Amino acid sequence: MAVDRRERVTLRLCTTALGRAAGERNSSVGESLDARLGSTVGQLGARTCPQCAADVPYDERFVMWCSACDWNVDPEGEAPARGRFEAMQRRLAHRHGEQLHAELLAAPNASAVTNRGVVARLVAVCVHALTAALAGAGTLLVVLGWSTLVQPIVGVILLLAAFVLRPRFPRLRHDGRVLRRADAPCLYALVDEVAAALGTRGVDTVVVDAQFNASVADFGLRGRRTLHLGLGLWEVLDQQERVALLGHELGHYANGDPRRARLIGTALYSLHTWLYLLTPVRAVHLRRTALEMVTDLLMDVPRWAVYGVTLLLERLTLRDAQRAEYLADRAAVRVGSAAAAAGLMDRLLIGESIAAALRTESVRAQTRIGGVEPRAAAAGLWERIAERAATVSEREYERLRRVGVLRGHSVDSTHPPTHLRRSLIGAGEPGSAAVVVGPETADGIAAELAPARSAVAHAVIRDLAG
Repeated sequence: MAVDRRERVTLRLCTTALGRAAGERNSSVGESLDARLGSTVGQLGARTCPQCAADVPYDERFVMWCSACDWNVDPEGEAPARGRFEAMQRRLAHRHGEQLHAELLAAPNASAVTNRGVVARLVAVCVHALTAALAGAGTLLVVLGWSTLVQPIVGVILLLAAFVLRPRFPRLRHDGRVLRRADAPCLYALVDEVAAALGTRGVDTVVVDAQFNASVADFGLRGRRTLHLGLGLWEVLDQQERVALLGHELGHYANGDPRRARLIGTALYSLHTWLYLLTPVRAVHLRRTALEMVTDLLMDVPRWAVYGVTLLLERLTLRDAQRAEYLADRAAVRVGSAAAAAGLMDRLLIGESIAAALRTESVRAQTRIGGVEPRAAAAGLWERIAERAATVSEREYERLRRVGVLRGHSVDSTHPPTHLRRSLIGAGEPGSAAVVVGPETADGIAAELAPARSAVAHAVIRDLAG
């Protein structure tokens, strides 16, 4: 769960007609919806929509928009794709998104392991077999090829290539506060309880930082598990929403997410390394020599071959990765309840606003605006962030939901759009939560996280201002 783009949360009057034509919707219905959505905290008045002339309530903290015709609902628009692979992923995600959502509605007990996943594993085995073949050929040329000088040199080159392309096992991240079991027994007990309810095991390490994010990952040769908790997200959730968050992340292990499999992950790394090594570096203002042109032509064939295999593996795993996200959401429902999982989906919509608020806190403290001292700013940082999240109006949530519908998969191709995920959460049978956090557990976890909260708050105030 990641949110990377910055959101404007202050009032922005945009005269560009971003919504559909006014005649496409009944303005009176839109006016009544605006009245309902604008009845929450922070409403300051009303304006007239320049596109359909409907009354538009507004809050100076958020974007002014019209619910009748969607005028100004997404003033920033869709960000362009960054590179060839991201553009390809967006096209594939648009193709699979709605169809996958419909399939899961029809088959609630679908597995994350599909025929595509089996083929992807076979492709990954072939990629690693090529690396092993390079190592073997290089060894033979070095050991047996001393009749000429060329063979050992070629052998050394092949061995170096195999070394660069070898499977890499991620290391434990140290960009946040690392909590061991002895540091946070209550938190680990909750993680273990959620994992047991999903039929998997807990984690070996917890890393805490300021991000509006949470994730799980393997590290080390033995495949130990780490849980990354971003306080930017954790602090704006209630207790059951936190359980749903843990259920979603651990659900990736319970459902066998293919892209988290070490075999496929390391194969993708090797392929991208191949592409990097085979892509020529050209000086912008210099003409290529004849030798450079010949070298580029010789590298074109293996580069395009590697690109084709990479594209194939991306195609094979992207659909299953999105399926795994849907199934992880169902795990969140199972352990935290449907209401908590839906609440989590809504909180994810304000991630860019929370990131902007953290930067603002840092700038205010570093510039001493209003006489704020950095130490004092860090002391109540997370309480102020939680308070800010609590005052986001229902109207702003509705706008962000509509933005998600308009942008579809464009923000993150591996995560389905939030509105589709929320729809699937609401389609299931409502049931009681498998894991309920009591007051004593909540207080224990809060006490265990207190040192990390303080340290991370000081880091936010110190570093985010830039």
